[in-house]
Amino acid sequence: MSKPTRITNSIRALRFTHGEMTQAQLAQRVGVTRQTIIAIEQGRYSPSLEMAFQIARVFRVPIDEVFGYPDPLCPRPPPASWMIGSVATHLPLGDVRVIDLTIARAGPTCVRQLADWGADVVRVEPPPDPAAPALTGSRHGCDFQHLHRNKRSLSLNLKAPGARDVLMRLVDTADVLIENMRPPVKNRLGFDFDTVHARNPRLVYGSISGFGQDGPYAGRGGVDQIAQGMGGLMSVTGLPGSGPVRAGIPVADLAAGLYLAVGVLVALHDRDRTGVGRWVQTSLLESMIAMMDFQAARWTIDHEVAPQAGNHHPMSVPMGCFASADGYVNIAGAGGRLLDSLCQVIGLPGLPADPRFDSAAQRSANRAELNALIAGRLRTRTTAEWVEALNQAGVPCGPVYRMDEVFADPQVEHLAMTGTVDHPALGPLDILRNAVRMTGTPPTVRAPSPDLGAHTDEVLAELGYPRDQVDRLRAQGVI
Repeated sequence: MSKPTRITNSIRALRFTHGEMTQAQLAQRVGVTRQTIIAIEQGRYSPSLEMAFQIARVFRVPIDEVFGYPDPLCPRPPPASWMIGSVATHLPLGDVRVIDLTIARAGPTCVRQLADWGADVVRVEPPPDPAAPALTGSRHGCDFQHLHRNKRSLSLNLKAPGARDVLMRLVDTADVLIENMRPPVKNRLGFDFDTVHARNPRLVYGSISGFGQDGPYAGRGGVDQIAQGMGGLMSVTGLPGSGPVRAGIPVADLAAGLYLAVGVLVALHDRDRTGVGRWVQTSLLESMIAMMDFQAARWTIDHEVAPQAGNHHPMSVPMGCFASADGYVNIAGAGGRLLDSLCQVIGLPGLPADPRFDSAAQRSANRAELNALIAGRLRTRTTAEWVEALNQAGVPCGPVYRMDEVFADPQVEHLAMTGTVDHPALGPLDILRNAVRMTGTPPTVRAPSPDLGAHTDEVLAELGYPRDQVDRLRAQGVI
């Protein structure tokens, strides 16, 4: 028999500190044979990285503990053999379980941030309903696959008798619950904050609504388009005089999801110090107003109503989008050295000294005339020529891309903005990765979006449901 290794000892210790779990029970939870667990514990077999992650998930511990780190007797970083390429196997949120009760986009956007960083996300979804609208398209469509990667799926009919018991047993094991239903709905279904907090006081409860959890509009349903209008974004988007224009992406949905994710992480940190989970709230309307940033501050501080400014910066001049000989180019040369260099490159060296343009106030007052002079010069060369010449002179400048051109750009290719996952039905998929990278962590795209209920039996087994009870729940339409 081989000499036991750190990983064999750590798995033995984990089994005996978690209710004296048998080798057979661990094998069933991990999805391997008992002989495999025996071989690992005897030092005859090294588990794959995927298996190690699954073992960590079963015991709800960081992956470090499966590999035997941290160890007070031998404090040192994991060896190079525990690395994937140059990326370590540590998942920053690997010890956090999240219940995902979200729909549409804002809520899933929040949960996706947590899943990307390793949280064990259990997405609770109703059984198939052909009459229900597909808010993010087909389950096998690009939008759904993008939103719900790195999760597990539990099929649960929350309206069925017996479903609440399943949900509450899941609440007992969870660190975070995220939902984006209207207040009356979650109250009726019995998973409002007060109910969940009484059951598990340490759980962080995150909510996204259209307009807030209380107030005159609390009962209204909210969507991104409405929030863009009510939050002021549509009033400042578009060419002057063109009427309100919707932004080309769901800004309010994305902002609400990202703001809530930050709030949840803050609440988890606070829980580590206080032992108490908080109710973290935002709404599409609040997030949209916050995203208005300086445009909102122009009103709250200066009492100035921002107008539409089209493709040019509303306050810095010259900064905007101009036509070239073969397309469009964005340029930022608003004052000082940047303005001097811009004017030198485009052949208007005397422009910065012109009394009409020699101060920020003058350039703002005469923006139409200044932009017209610059535009006339930029039409004489191609976008690529201007991008090269202006960047060499230190003037920020870039092309205006279609999405296919975005991913063909050499810098974007260098950044590796997608990760490939192997979907059981769709095959290899290139999924947009998280915008944040962190040293010493695995890729943020690791698993495809699950099929509906793909992990129902696995999750229920983790909650202690025996096989016969799972079968009864399925027969009763609960799962």
